[in-house]
Amino acid sequence: MNQVLLEVKDLSVAFGGVTVVDRVSFSLNKGETLAVVGESGSGKSVSALSILRLLQYPPASHPSGQILFNGQDLLKVNDRILRGVRGRAITMIFQEPMTSLNPLHTVEKQIGEILELHQGLRGEKARARIVELLEKVGIREAASRLQDFPHQLSGGQRQRVMIAMALANKPDILIADEPTTALDVTVQAQILKLLKDLQAEFGMALLLITHDLGIVKRMADKVCVMQKGRVVEAGSAQELFANPQHAYTKMLLSAEPRGQPPKTDTSAEAIVDVKDLKVWFPIKRGFFKRTTGYIKAVDGLDLTLREGQTLGIVGESGSGKTTCGLAILRLIASQGEISYRGQRIDGLRSKEMRPLRKDMQVVFQDPFGSLSPRMSVLQIVEEGLVIQNPSMTAEQRRTKVAEALGEVGLDPANMDRYPHEFSGGQRQRIAIARALALQPKFIMLDEPTSALDMSVQAQVVELLGAKGGAT
Repeated sequence: MNQVLLEVKDLSVAFGGVTVVDRVSFSLNKGETLAVVGESGSGKSVSALSILRLLQYPPASHPSGQILFNGQDLLKVNDRILRGVRGRAITMIFQEPMTSLNPLHTVEKQIGEILELHQGLRGEKARARIVELLEKVGIREAASRLQDFPHQLSGGQRQRVMIAMALANKPDILIADEPTTALDVTVQAQILKLLKDLQAEFGMALLLITHDLGIVKRMADKVCVMQKGRVVEAGSAQELFANPQHAYTKMLLSAEPRGQPPKTDTSAEAIVDVKDLKVWFPIKRGFFKRTTGYIKAVDGLDLTLREGQTLGIVGESGSGKTTCGLAILRLIASQGEISYRGQRIDGLRSKEMRPLRKDMQVVFQDPFGSLSPRMSVLQIVEEGLVIQNPSMTAEQRRTKVAEALGEVGLDPANMDRYPHEFSGGQRQRIAIARALALQPKFIMLDEPTSALDMSVQAQVVELLGAKGGAT
């Protein structure tokens, strides 16, 4: 008989009296992979965070239910026992690596803290183990990246550091909340294979939260499908994919982005023209931090993007894709010529760039890090309108925000809520709405659909295609 490690019984989760997860039940056996799937906002991450009682801000209540780990109810244990479970017996890979890593600590310090706390490792032994973990998760030249800070890593590299931290203590259960969202397909395959290998080696159980049904089909033994805080269908992965029963499950399985790129007009105006673009980051070593070399993130890039055109920049994480986009928008320093609609902008100061910002928008890769936690959704989306269209009244701006939110599949009635009250996928849609509200001529999208489920991906891709402009 399979050994049951985790059993969730009739779990309900509420925030301020509003129930967002309603009597969810599932179990996880040793060495087993359970995938929890559903659209953004369905309660997947909230259910997973409840297991380790991580829903503190805002505080959550549990009107009903038990979370049994090795027969012990984690909802009732004291903090001392819970600390012994967190990070050692049960670990978690969070959905947003940039906001989960401490921006003031190096990679070595962040992984080293876990090893010291739970295993007592320090010094050279700890450093050797950290290098081993980073190499396992695909960080190249791992020994040279130990002193890097999170902002010096790409989105995919930050996610791999998070995975290394989660695996450091060989946990009994690994909760992976969208673990491959920020990774390119080659590293995604590597990470998934690594997780499978670790399961076989240590008998580790995996609770996988994802919207990627391809990953579910490849990885999962069992599947729970969630909709609006409830489990609407559960069973073996093989049975669910072969014969789905619930209408919602059938919809998820059939959803897929479709569409054809518009025909290119070679005579259309060049919106962006880049020549010999270079972004080099200095490598500093020694006590005096002398420059000993450079990381050539972008080295001699040429490109032209015309009105109505879509240009895709692809490559593995760390290949310079995001750096290239940020340089074109003049958000980081670079060398080379950058022209916007025939005007050289590479030499413009910040104040001189300001009038052009209305027509040049960006959707960042990390939706939570790019949304102010102190501003409501209304304030976030209307901020550009306030600056660029000061003649608009508050009521006109509210109407415009409602239109933008509706276009990306969000309920405008929720515009007075704050980012922490939304799921990762919903936050990404807020970021897209903010960019589209100003009707830009040029928009840079950095992994715009990575956090979105398939049905919303299809909706957003169709919307972006209909907007025209250059992307």
